[in-house]
Amino acid sequence: MTELNVNAMTGLLTRIEYLLPKLKGAEKKLADFITHHHEKIIHQSITELAERSNTSESTVVRFCKKLGYKGFQDLKINLAREIIKPEQHIHEVIEPEDDVVTIKKKIFQSNIQALYDSMEICSDEELERAIEAVAFSKNVEFYGVGGSGNVAVDAQHKFLKVGIKCYAYTDVALQSMSASVLTPDDAVIGISHTGSHTDTLHALKLAKEQGAVTISITNFSKSPITKIADINLYTTSKETMFRTDATASRIAQLTIVDTLFTGVANRNYEDAYTNIQKTRDSTSNKRL
Repeated sequence: MTELNVNAMTGLLTRIEYLLPKLKGAEKKLADFITHHHEKIIHQSITELAERSNTSESTVVRFCKKLGYKGFQDLKINLAREIIKPEQHIHEVIEPEDDVVTIKKKIFQSNIQALYDSMEICSDEELERAIEAVAFSKNVEFYGVGGSGNVAVDAQHKFLKVGIKCYAYTDVALQSMSASVLTPDDAVIGISHTGSHTDTLHALKLAKEQGAVTISITNFSKSPITKIADINLYTTSKETMFRTDATASRIAQLTIVDTLFTGVANRNYEDAYTNIQKTRDSTSNKRL
């Protein structure tokens, strides 16, 4: 994806953070300059920005469009709104004196922002490829450890409802054992916030060696898991003292899974609907 879709809820620095690993030369130099001097940019002309970042006006225009803005003026307008309304960034930080009402508001706003930001950077093309791969796989496996393991189990629960043969492995030994006997007819989804958990990486690599389609859900576009996976689905979220590791991106990960699930089910709507009814009836005796 060369350009980001414009979304007013997604800030400039979040967009740059996502694109940074893919930038080179003058564009990378410009991105670094904007990141460290973004509060001054709203008072600069395009010529001033080009001169101070040692780039060119054409580079600035091209970079603005790559970020999803119409041009430099559009970038400045949106950046000014971010600076004028700092509460959009402050809400994530929980202070010792915060009461329950404030904590509730901050957590809800933080999760909403994570969803908007993740919607922005998750490639529609990659998502389409992932849906296609899962829809036509004989078996689907989900690997995750810790907080990401909970997301893997949730994914199994959802996909089973529509008749997809799937398994969630949170035990690292079982991940590797199962991955080693997969086939090219199978697909594996590795879920890792950092994208660097060695056990998940090992299992995903084994699955890839067997010819299975490998998919990652991760927060970092330059993490080791993205080098192994055939398809990468990105989330993004800010971390604070009480929102670290997989916890910070759990909501976004779950939403990516929901999107995958719905996309796959929609491919074969009639069968999916029938299977949902069957699986629902199968547990009806467990409900009062």
